[in-house]
Amino acid sequence: MQRLYDFLRRHPTWVDTFWAVVLLGLSALSVVSLRGVRGHHGSLAAGMAVSTVLCVVVALRRRFPEAMLLLALATGLVQLVLDVESTVADFAMLVITCTVAAVGAHWASRLALAVSLCAAVVAQIRWPAEHTGFLGQAAIAAFQTVPFALAWVLGDSMRTRRAYFAQLEERAARLEKEREAQAKVAVAAERARIARELHDVVAHNVSVMVVQADGAAYVLDAAPDQARKALETISSTGRQALAEMRRLLGVLRTGEHQESGEYVPQPDVEQIDELVEQCRTSGLPVDFKVEGTPRPLPSGVELTAYRIVQEALTNTRKHGGPNTGASVRLVYFDDGLGLLVEDDGKGAPHELYEEGGADGQGHGLIGMRERVGMVGGTLDAGPRPGGGFRISALLPLKPAH
Repeated sequence: MQRLYDFLRRHPTWVDTFWAVVLLGLSALSVVSLRGVRGHHGSLAAGMAVSTVLCVVVALRRRFPEAMLLLALATGLVQLVLDVESTVADFAMLVITCTVAAVGAHWASRLALAVSLCAAVVAQIRWPAEHTGFLGQAAIAAFQTVPFALAWVLGDSMRTRRAYFAQLEERAARLEKEREAQAKVAVAAERARIARELHDVVAHNVSVMVVQADGAAYVLDAAPDQARKALETISSTGRQALAEMRRLLGVLRTGEHQESGEYVPQPDVEQIDELVEQCRTSGLPVDFKVEGTPRPLPSGVELTAYRIVQEALTNTRKHGGPNTGASVRLVYFDDGLGLLVEDDGKGAPHELYEEGGADGQGHGLIGMRERVGMVGGTLDAGPRPGGGFRISALLPLKPAH
């Protein structure tokens, strides 16, 4: 049965043609039977011609709705002119009215409604019922108008329902496109986040490794123990960098089998102490103090604080020059976390910090501002009075709305 239904839906004209043939047969019987009725108007040939045309209207109604409506109206006028009374074939008027209201143009739908409301009245005037007064004639006309009005209402309801489902489908398609667009935006944002993380990891750790390698080469012959310690620092720093890069690049391996083993968790505020100690080992004196009562913070705030300190100390090593010292202040407020990183080095032009370093290839302060903006905080960076550079940030515990 389902195959039959699918076939009928794919070939609506065949279905309409079948019913048109049935209607033509019934109309032929009706015309022949009415010839013997006393008072019947119209010839047999005219009646059969009108019935045939109206059956054609039924057969082609869904393929050419507007044209079939005009053909049906013309046939009705011929009926009036030739005095051919209504037969079973006039049922086609109801069918084309419903069809045009459902799938036809708006002008055709309005025309079908207007003609439908007038058809019964005109027919009653042309062929009045015998032995019936004016009120009886009006009642008959009103009664015959009801089917036409219902046919139009049914067709218009089908049009409205079809438009509603089309709107739902369009909305679903639009939402699907929006979801795809949001997914692409999320992927782009994730890649940008990974790029910032990789910059911070590589810039900091490689900078430490370069400083230690230079120091080891300088004291290799004179102080082997010190050179060995520098090489150990290079090794541990490299391992840490590889572990963080492995964690970050693992995000890009969605859908693939990841190797066993846990990734290093994202850095937090507690690891700033280790970061400072690493800088001290590399030869950069850093004074680190914590003010206020330490407490758990949102992961985004902790990661942002760690990366700001990491980037600031990396810039100090790059641009501070020899004999440079730095200080890091971490302040816990009731509603946020404050950071202050200063150095007393010669510094570099502010534009280089903005561009991400002397090579202009990193993120620098731009990356810092992006991170701070993501958690709803503020960042102030610039040269210190008397020399050096200062970076101050305030990270709220709740993002601004």
